[in-house]
Amino acid sequence: MKPGDAVEVSRRYGAEDLQRFAVLAGAVEGAETVPEPLIGALFSYLLGVRLPGPGTNYLKQELRFLASAPLDTELTARVEITRLRPEKHLVDLRTTCRLPDGTLICDGRALVLARDVG
Repeated sequence: MKPGDAVEVSRRYGAEDLQRFAVLAGAVEGAETVPEPLIGALFSYLLGVRLPGPGTNYLKQELRFLASAPLDTELTARVEITRLRPEKHLVDLRTTCRLPDGTLICDGRALVLARDVG
């Protein structure tokens, strides 16, 4: 791992996904946009599976939602390493999510504890 390393995942959420979310979270059905927790879940997936990967523990997450995410639109979430602190096993990352036209819908930071830093 090094600063600048990044991974992305793209996902499209539809009405059926929102129905399942409503059952699990007690949310109101019939929303026309993707709920923010589902966008946040994309970052959790990337951090826990791809970069840094298995064994990663979340310490902090800050997300700013700048625009709504329409249903049935591909969202691309990205995490990028901004800083490594090997002596403490810490990784700082920038988190972003965009619409296909490049519109930034979510911007944030994550701090994770990872096994193999530096």
